[in-house]
Amino acid sequence: MPARPHLRTHVTLLCAAVLAAVLTALLPAGQAHAASRTVQGGRLDWGIKSSFQSYVTGPIANGSFSLTGGAATVGGSQFRFHSATGTYDGSSGAFNAGFSGGVHFLGHKEDNGTYQLDLTISRPTVRLAGNGGTLYVDIVSKAKGTGAVTTSSQVPFASLSLGGIDMKGGGNAVQLNNLPATLTAQGAKSFAGYYTAGTALDPVSLSADVKAAAAEPTRTQSPSPAESTSKPKADKKTSGRIENGAVDWGVRRTFREYVTGAIAQGEWKLSDGAQDGGALFRFPEGSGTYDEKKGTLDAAFTGAVRFTGEQGLDLKLGGLRAKVTDDGKGTLYADVTSADVTSGGDTGKAGGTAKAGGTEKKVPLVTFTAKDLKPKDGLAQVTEAPAELTAEGAEAFGGMYKAGTEMDPVSLAVALTAKAELPALPDLGSAESATPEAAAAEPKKAEPKTEAAASESDTPVLPIGLAVASLAAIAAAFLIIRRRRTPRTATAAAPDAPDEH
Repeated sequence: MPARPHLRTHVTLLCAAVLAAVLTALLPAGQAHAASRTVQGGRLDWGIKSSFQSYVTGPIANGSFSLTGGAATVGGSQFRFHSATGTYDGSSGAFNAGFSGGVHFLGHKEDNGTYQLDLTISRPTVRLAGNGGTLYVDIVSKAKGTGAVTTSSQVPFASLSLGGIDMKGGGNAVQLNNLPATLTAQGAKSFAGYYTAGTALDPVSLSADVKAAAAEPTRTQSPSPAESTSKPKADKKTSGRIENGAVDWGVRRTFREYVTGAIAQGEWKLSDGAQDGGALFRFPEGSGTYDEKKGTLDAAFTGAVRFTGEQGLDLKLGGLRAKVTDDGKGTLYADVTSADVTSGGDTGKAGGTAKAGGTEKKVPLVTFTAKDLKPKDGLAQVTEAPAELTAEGAEAFGGMYKAGTEMDPVSLAVALTAKAELPALPDLGSAESATPEAAAAEPKKAEPKTEAAASESDTPVLPIGLAVASLAAIAAAFLIIRRRRTPRTATAAAPDAPDEH
């Protein structure tokens, strides 16, 4: 007769299985089932290397920098990259996000109009795991000395240190401030040979929004044959009334820096639906007409921006209107409201003129080239067209700039069909964030999950009462089986006595 399995084996396996199920249900969602969550929206602030900026714009290189792809400036010497996309795993702390925008440096202009120093850094990507990570960038550089141009994609440019920051968590955002950055060997090579590997770069700060875990997809009923064959035909019109539109314009980068800088100590505020894209302002809800055959456009937009600060700075631009003539010349108009504005240029130097306050309607501020305003998929647009200040625009700025001054480029898009989508506005993410804390010198004790963090979980947590009941059921089952196996004698062990076998 085959040997019967020891009853204790059954009990042990049963208890282990039930206990494992209970503990699994009690674990936070991130621990019970680790899964990466989507990063969507956010910014990265980085000066690359402040001394390099000073060198480029100083008397030796006598150069400049320009921003591309919606990048902006922030603070004294930082560049802001936008629209974070990627993933974040709160259970492991792994973070991987790319940002949009770039910076183009030019210096040491030669007699033929080219530059010895020509460097573009764009699309920074941050990958973090464990105690550190790497910053990757796209680089187009002209080698120092030889002048050979190299284009490289996602070069591991800098090593990043987390400095003991615990990246694990379950919040709705990740924010990291002043992460030390060190130039890598690959970065030094692609940096046109201006610095050696190991050189300290400017620290990196970022803020990125993290979406909640995706819910299980729901099944949708398939359309009936009648429904599937009665879809409306696409609207292919390319002329006539504009369905929607937007103008993206930052006015002038150095003017924004002057407004918020130490001299003007001011700010700007948006109203009437205008949106902030970091390096630009979006004036939406375009309406008007477009003629593809003639290449002409006449459109009005909503939104306003008001700049205020010291030295009488008070300037409001609203009621924007864009016109494009059949020769491809574009003009951007605005209603200009101002108090007495004393000029000082970008540096706020004394000796400027004053402009009387009041409101002037439909002032032609800047001109731009719009020869490529051709529709594609129902959308006609011009992207980052160079813009020059008009004589009337110079007057509107109170003499701070002369007519012909280069202003920020103009981007214009108009939807000619209801289905056409406007270009996405740079996504700076939420200002609020769940900042990971630096780890203490000694091991930290496990802390209870905060109410805010607990609310982030989409996986139900087993109620404590049910968990206790389940554990009690395990104990009861064990005792019942044990009693059946124990002889009923006066010397029998009490039910709660420890098992000596």
